[in-house]
Amino acid sequence: MKIRSRRFNKLLVWFAVMTFRLLFRTCRVDLRMESPECCSYAETGSRKFLYSIWHDQILITLFCGKPIKMAGLVSKHADGSLLADVLEALEILPVRGSTSRGGTKALRNLLETVHDYHVTITPDGPRGPRHQMKSGIVFLASQTGRSIVPVAHICKNGWRIKGSWTDMAIPKPFSKICIIAGEPMTIPTNLDRTGINRYTQLLQKRMEELESHVYHFARTERHEGIPFRRAA
Repeated sequence: MKIRSRRFNKLLVWFAVMTFRLLFRTCRVDLRMESPECCSYAETGSRKFLYSIWHDQILITLFCGKPIKMAGLVSKHADGSLLADVLEALEILPVRGSTSRGGTKALRNLLETVHDYHVTITPDGPRGPRHQMKSGIVFLASQTGRSIVPVAHICKNGWRIKGSWTDMAIPKPFSKICIIAGEPMTIPTNLDRTGINRYTQLLQKRMEELESHVYHFARTERHEGIPFRRAA
């Protein structure tokens, strides 16, 4: 059944945001940046980045800290409206678009309207397959000159909420959350289709490597992290 009441949606979003904020405040977040100058929780000057995260880690991304000048790419599907409301409640600019079915041309135009913002993209969304990179983020990087920062997350003790094509990671109270942001990946400008496919495969490999590293990171208790801004 579709929820058509805008007021009810707003109330639902407010309740969800408050609940997740309380939950994440009980968690310990360990953040490791391979390049601290591209940290989304700190000022980066005039440089703006594209952040690549997997779809099932989106809640961790939204609630573990408070990014500065961040926009989030949100599907044009019906369920994207609810997510857009959540982003607005978290002071993240929602940008409606798609990395599939020819959407990359529209996304290039969208980025022109958020040139002062970082942009977070889930390159395996909105329909999967899970953890399989689509080429939209590479296309955007090639067209805009922005570097891509691959990011991996894990919660040591959490739930997995099953969906139609993926699941959603939710930490249990007082869990440890580990995050690794890799080196920015520079994409040559104006790549052709062959070049886009090649760099998409390279980014897929880098995301898989980070996944492996973050699992190792989660098993250790010592790290060389950097401060980050908690969500207010």
